[in-house]
Amino acid sequence: MVTYKDAGVDIYKEDKVIRALASQIKFERTDAIKPADLKGHYAGAIEFGDYYLVLCTDGVGSKMVVAEMANKFDTVPIDMIAMNVNDAICIGAEPVALVDYMAVEDITEDIASQIGKGLNDGIKESNINLIGGETASLPNMIKGVDLAGTVLAVVKKDEIVSGKEVKPGNVIVGLRSSGIHSNGLSLARKVFFEISNLDVKSKLSHGKTVAEELLTPTKIYVKPVLEMIKQVNVKGLAHITGGGFRKLKRLNKDVCYKIDELPEILPIFKEIQNLGNVADQEMFKTFNMGIGFCVIVEKDDAEKIIEISNHHNIAAFVIGKIEESVEVNGETKRETVLVEYNNKKMIME
Repeated sequence: MVTYKDAGVDIYKEDKVIRALASQIKFERTDAIKPADLKGHYAGAIEFGDYYLVLCTDGVGSKMVVAEMANKFDTVPIDMIAMNVNDAICIGAEPVALVDYMAVEDITEDIASQIGKGLNDGIKESNINLIGGETASLPNMIKGVDLAGTVLAVVKKDEIVSGKEVKPGNVIVGLRSSGIHSNGLSLARKVFFEISNLDVKSKLSHGKTVAEELLTPTKIYVKPVLEMIKQVNVKGLAHITGGGFRKLKRLNKDVCYKIDELPEILPIFKEIQNLGNVADQEMFKTFNMGIGFCVIVEKDDAEKIIEISNHHNIAAFVIGKIEESVEVNGETKRETVLVEYNNKKMIME
């Protein structure tokens, strides 16, 4: 069975590397401008009067490799923007501005124009301004093109959604993803291009080509989630990216997240699993599996969340609940994420 680690990505090693880096960051300003207590969350924030200024940084990742194979670059900028703005809204902040960073080995005007189109599409969908950026020609360091960005968002101090209010009895509403989004591409590429010897033009069993599936841009959840926050007392928000539902533990670590009502898995994930003989647990540790964002609310508020999501043409479902503990093989587990799928109970550590 092939794993994400076999494809060159070790998420546990990444966790250790981040901890090693963070352990050396000891300096903090001592004046009135202080950071919010959000360690380990989706975004960082710093005080600014009655507001928090929120910052997120992310890139396209190895999805850019597929863009280069297909010579199609107009969707990957949307992915970069989505990865940033979707993180920012996880603390209830409204994204307002973007700066981008593009590092290139060499680039043509046509590719630059495609990237520009994607940037425009992404900022329009997110309702943000692109206020600057940097393009670096690095032929001795970069092969192809890499694209990243930083998003600025704002939230009133008394309106921040930290996830600390998540408690047993709450329900988890899952918002549909558009597909693979921007995580797990290394494993997907290994399965399609190395194990199965396909190319970007190859048709998959459900009719789409490999390129069409892998280059479908990440869904941007800004507009529906900001509307949800205004209309409903939202307890917690989670962007489901690399590591899958493990990301829920970024909210309240003292509870259990039980996901036991998942909708049909999207075709792209079935293709990857079947062609690569990937285990269920590995799939759920690597991919979003069809749920790109989670909203945690009181049970009585779930229908309103689903209604708002549907209004923005995004399917939504109650996929689970918050509990004090869960039972797995006769053992009581606390402070964890449990996914029930295919008659299996999987702990997402």
